[in-house]
Amino acid sequence: MKELTDQAAAAAFRRLVAHLQHRHDAENIDLMGLAGFCRNCLADWVMEADGTLTKDEARELIHGMPASEWKARYQSEATPEKLQRMQESIAKNAASH
Repeated sequence: MKELTDQAAAAAFRRLVAHLQHRHDAENIDLMGLAGFCRNCLADWVMEADGTLTKDEARELIHGMPASEWKARYQSEATPEKLQRMQESIAKNAASH
């Protein structure tokens, strides 16, 4: 199997970030419910990989604005159904690690 080059990974990552910054309608809780990760998870992974960024700095890089501003503009109230779906999805993450 071929290895993913750092150059290709970086380009794909930048495209993912741009896509998430464009698709504000895809809320974090919906992403968590479907895929088991969201913008905040991605920011946490960037923070861990970088080693010098704070949580707020990493989240601003991923959200394209301070996370508190993104939340105020685009995040709606989580419904019980969305919370349940998110919890089920998170449980699947634990099984894969």
